Amino acid sequence: MKTREDILSELNAHTSGTPSKWRDNAEWRKANKSWLRYSQRIAMMMLDKMEELGLTQKSVAERMGCSQQYISRVLKGTENLSIETISKIEVALGLEILEPAFVPR
Repeated sequence: MKTREDILSELNAHTSGTPSKWRDNAEWRKANKSWLRYSQRIAMMMLDKMEELGLTQKSVAERMGCSQQYISRVLKGTENLSIETISKIEVALGLEILEPAFVPR
């Protein structure tokens, strides 16, 4: 049977050398809660439409003229999207994200 010291020694061997950023991340999410909610909704709309159309992140990136890495960040729902980017998403996927009253046609 292992002693308390043995167990603590094994646990300490697996401890990260860098401090956790959990608290910082949680505080950031709390401070940015209002726009993060919209970003997550847009990400879900995009994922649904991409699945419906059989599109990959790479193909959406090509349609929008950006990198696949940027699309990946957008789809995580944590990207602060500009009106320009939202408009590009709408065109690339044939989505209506902003209310029609606000979008000049």
